[in-house]
Amino acid sequence: MTTAVVTTESPQEQAAARPVPSGRRRPPRVNRPVGGAGASVLLWGYAALALVPLLLMVSNSFRTNSDLITDPLGLPTPPTTASYVEAWTTGNFATYFANSLAVTVGAVAISTAVATMAAYALARGRSRIFRWLEALFLSGLMLPIHLAILPIFYLFDGLGLIDSRLGLMLMYAASGVPFSIFVLTTFFRQLPEELEEAAALDGASHWQTFWRIMVPLVRPALATVAVFRFVPIWNDFLFPLVLLRSEDKYTLPVGLTSFFGENATNYSAVFAGLVITTIPLIVLFLVATKQIVAGLTAGMAK
Repeated sequence: MTTAVVTTESPQEQAAARPVPSGRRRPPRVNRPVGGAGASVLLWGYAALALVPLLLMVSNSFRTNSDLITDPLGLPTPPTTASYVEAWTTGNFATYFANSLAVTVGAVAISTAVATMAAYALARGRSRIFRWLEALFLSGLMLPIHLAILPIFYLFDGLGLIDSRLGLMLMYAASGVPFSIFVLTTFFRQLPEELEEAAALDGASHWQTFWRIMVPLVRPALATVAVFRFVPIWNDFLFPLVLLRSEDKYTLPVGLTSFFGENATNYSAVFAGLVITTIPLIVLFLVATKQIVAGLTAGMAK
C-alpha cells in the first residue's frame, strides 16, 4: 500500500527551497537609486549654468571697455588689470571695502560672542525664567529687521549715531542675536552635562568650563552662525543707505551703486567693482566649509 504525500508549497517556494549549486551561486543584488545618474547630470548642469554669469563677470573685468563694446562675449586677450586699479583708486573701493569689512566683522564678532554666552546660560538653566528669556529672544525672529527701519532711524537720531559706522555695527549685531541664540542653544543642549561635572571635579571654574570645553565642541555651530550672519550684512544695502551720510563711510553695496551711477558706460570698471565685492564671500564659503567639516570630524572622533 502506497501513501501519497500532498504538499501545499507553491512552485516559487519549492524553487527557493532547492539547493543552489556552488558553481552557479548568484551575486547579491545591490539596490541602486532610481534616476541617480539623471539627477547627477541635472545638478552638474545647473551648477555649470549658475557659474556662467560669474565667469563672464570675472572675464570681462580683465578686458578694456572698448573690447567689451565691440565684443561683449569675447575673452580677455591679453588680460589687463587697469579696471581694477581704476575701481580701487578712482572709484574709492579701497575705502568702501575697509568700511564693509570693519562693520561686518565687528557685527558678526559681537553678535556671536553675546549669543554664545546667552545660549549656554539658556541651555543649562533650569528655572522657568530662562524659558521666558529664550522665548523673548526667539520672538525677534518673527519680525523682519527691515520693517523696523523707521524706529531704528529715530532711535539712532536721538542717540547721535546717524552717519556712524559704530552705530551700524551695533544695529547689525543686535539683529543677529536671536538667530544665533536659536542655533547655538540647540547645540549646547546636545552636549552631555557629565563634561561639566568632570571639569568641576578637576577644579575648573564656570568660565574655564565654558571657554575651554564647551565652546570648542560647538565649533560647527559657530562657523554656521558666522557665515549666515556675514553674508546678509555684507550684502545689505538699505541700512547703510538710510543711516550713513558721508561717502567716506559708505559700505560696498552703497558705494557700488554710487560708482555705477557715475560710470554707467565704463563697463569693465563696473565688472571689476562687482568682483571686488564678491571675492570675500567666495573666500568665506571656502574657508567656512573646511571649518565645519573639520569641526564635525573632531567631534565624532571624541
